[in-house]
Amino acid sequence: MIAAFFGVIAAGAAGIAIIDGPGRRRAVAMAVAVLLAPMLIAGDQWDATQVMELRNSPILLIAALLMVGLVAAAGAALFRSRPVMLPVLVLFALPFRVPIGVGGEEANLLMPLYLVMAAGVLAALWREFAGNGGAASDADSDLSANPAADPGNNRGADPGSKFSLAAPRGVASWLRPLLAASVLLYAIGLFWSDDQSVGMQNLCFFLVPFAVVFALMTEVGWTARRLQVITMAILGLAVFCALIGFVEWGTRSLLWNEAVIRSNDFHVYFRVNSLFWDPNVFGRYLALAVTIGAAALLWAKRPGAIWLLAGTVILLWLALLTTYSQSSFIALLAGLAALAAVRWNLKAVLGGLVALAVAVLLFGSFAGGLVKLDLGALNKQTSGRANLVEGGMDLFEQRPIAGYGPGSFSAAFKREVAGPNAPVTESHTEPVTVAAEQGVIGLVVYFALIVSALAALLSGFRKVMPGLGAPRGVRDPERGLAPARAAIFAAFVAVLAHTVTYAGFLDDPITWVLIAIGYSLAFPCRATSAA
Repeated sequence: MIAAFFGVIAAGAAGIAIIDGPGRRRAVAMAVAVLLAPMLIAGDQWDATQVMELRNSPILLIAALLMVGLVAAAGAALFRSRPVMLPVLVLFALPFRVPIGVGGEEANLLMPLYLVMAAGVLAALWREFAGNGGAASDADSDLSANPAADPGNNRGADPGSKFSLAAPRGVASWLRPLLAASVLLYAIGLFWSDDQSVGMQNLCFFLVPFAVVFALMTEVGWTARRLQVITMAILGLAVFCALIGFVEWGTRSLLWNEAVIRSNDFHVYFRVNSLFWDPNVFGRYLALAVTIGAAALLWAKRPGAIWLLAGTVILLWLALLTTYSQSSFIALLAGLAALAAVRWNLKAVLGGLVALAVAVLLFGSFAGGLVKLDLGALNKQTSGRANLVEGGMDLFEQRPIAGYGPGSFSAAFKREVAGPNAPVTESHTEPVTVAAEQGVIGLVVYFALIVSALAALLSGFRKVMPGLGAPRGVRDPERGLAPARAAIFAAFVAVLAHTVTYAGFLDDPITWVLIAIGYSLAFPCRATSAA
């Protein structure tokens, strides 16, 4: 119970970082969250081999802490002098995981992202407490370089300036409170969780640090040039990962993940995972990259850029095929449909989706006998996920209000549904996981968060996007930022589709980063005079 109590404190600090604007209180809250998370993990895994090695080797522990401190300090100095490097390095670090033993199993942790996050928090503390007058001289120049963020083009802002946020309205205004509530609700659920250890790991490895990353990313001042830089970073890294995937496919060998290697030995097809642990996660990353590349292609004007982007999109799409990830194909279709809706005609796209849904229903009704549609076949075709969904709903019916607690799906499923030997880790369908673990309370927050996120990402689109009713030929008043906002919105829709057909929402850093970028583009941070 003591661990859960401190988990709530860490979640509360993360919530303050989410809701608050740039300033000393947010910087301190981020620092508290970043420091508490590893301490709680160490306490949870106190008897684990890795923790015992550090406990029994003070020199090794001190050396590890010094190494982390030096890397964070170097990163903070870089971010102070080159603020644009923060979002670039965050995006570069998103795919890379380091295998580390946790709780008797091997976990693949986002160590590069954690180091970038620690450097960003240290830079924020440096800015607030060691900068001129408690303000960020470098951050001021970063923010004021964004015409959308600073309508007065406040270059050379007063060293005593502070920051304020453009105020969202309506449903969009609930995004930050709902994000904070999601983290806090997850932490509170640890008090009754059937698997508090897994819940604590999810909280401290994912939700708390990703909330801090969100806070850091919302402070970035975006310009068309900076958006071009991160677009090139995303596509360049995706191409690099795709090439590794092609090598794996050509040589019929994977870099890691014995489970996928064994699976490939028993299938006629060969799935690749590149630098990712799971082919489905690799597929998700490629689907997002294709969506973002397609958005850049739709607004590209120079022939050279058009050809380069077209070639990149085709290459990434071919790499996606090698993952054999059905959920990623669905995510890509959803992302492209969202992109087409805002770029051309929302009604036409919605009409097409409705027609497709009707066609699928008619096919299932009249041709069901021919294709022999049944639950057993569906479960086999989805690698057992139909049973997981059905079992998850049974768990929800048993505890409909608050669920079995965060991180408890596997333990509850084995005990209540499938037996102790069932190889279950998660439902592979995010709404089902939320329903089983957090009940109606969690579902209400989950769906409200999705609605508010979509509202925030679409805020102001009607003025500049033809698909949403803007007159033809209207120029973007935010100097070319609308195409980037369309790309972020479409990518978020793709992620949302993937979470419904696979897993992961707030425990995926990509979700947080996409929301942060889209939110900061819609409601930018402004430098204002302290006087």
